[in-house]
Amino acid sequence: MTSLERVRDELVKYEHPFFDFQARETKEGVQLLIRSKIANVLSPQYTITLAERDLQSSQFTWSFQKLLYDCLTDYVVELFTKNPRT
Repeated sequence: MTSLERVRDELVKYEHPFFDFQARETKEGVQLLIRSKIANVLSPQYTITLAERDLQSSQFTWSFQKLLYDCLTDYVVELFTKNPRT
């Protein structure tokens, strides 16, 4: 199983009504993308690149879950910071 397949297999476990999760391969590793399903959002996506050493860790499943939730929290904060309600 490739690193990209491993991340995609994990992402299948997570579904969210407001966000879409995807993974793609880059030169630096596997990039995780979080996109808003809500139209006209000023910050259309949040990305983070996962290092190969993290992907091969025996604790990958648990560390990935924490990473995904941490990234999702950061993205939401970024959305509200860039799009304050008036």
